[in-house]
Amino acid sequence: MTGSLEDRAVVVTGGAGALGQAVSAALVEVGAHVHIPLLEAKPPASFGLAGHAQIHTEHGVDLSDERAAVDYFAGVPRPWATINLAGGFAMAPLVETSLADFERMWRMNVVSCFLSCRESVRRMREADEGGRIVNVAARPALIPTPGMIAYTAAKSGVAALTRALAEELADEKIWVNAIAPSIIDTPVNRAAMPDADHDRWPSTEALAQTILSLASPDNRCARGAVVPVYGRS
Repeated sequence: MTGSLEDRAVVVTGGAGALGQAVSAALVEVGAHVHIPLLEAKPPASFGLAGHAQIHTEHGVDLSDERAAVDYFAGVPRPWATINLAGGFAMAPLVETSLADFERMWRMNVVSCFLSCRESVRRMREADEGGRIVNVAARPALIPTPGMIAYTAAKSGVAALTRALAEELADEKIWVNAIAPSIIDTPVNRAAMPDADHDRWPSTEALAQTILSLASPDNRCARGAVVPVYGRS
């Protein structure tokens, strides 16, 4: 299904994180050219795809900064798809959440997603072939979860943005969807919750395949979906 991504440019924000690396590896496997904006000065040591011929990184890109986002997307090849994985997590109850905490979650998750979507669409419109955008919401955006108000509000914003853009861009054949994961099976999450049943969590590899199916040109009908991807958790 994803073979039609061969030789296409795909931007993966957050591409050096655990999920981002799985998505980037899956894209490389089907022949895509993966463009990854990195906030850091260099890829983390765990980023095994650094230097791969199909991986193109740019460092010091803060996607929550409008000028940086505009410059980044202007400088990469016109993307067929943009996969927005960049974001952050914070957990605290309401009265322990400062305005700065709330705004930080909003900028990391919603502002970066909005700017990446906007600039991707500018570039996708350069050719009349449409495109795909896949965002990442989270289960708390769909199922109320206490104790993480700033994160829940931000990921709910990503979900709303996804649905609104799907309607706005439908006639241009730019399909916009999102996934909403539960706790993802990553080394960091395993270390934080060593006694949990990790086999119940969705793996990064399984999530990557769902994302690729939504990003593929073979996806000719799914738009406006916020897909629950919970595994067995």
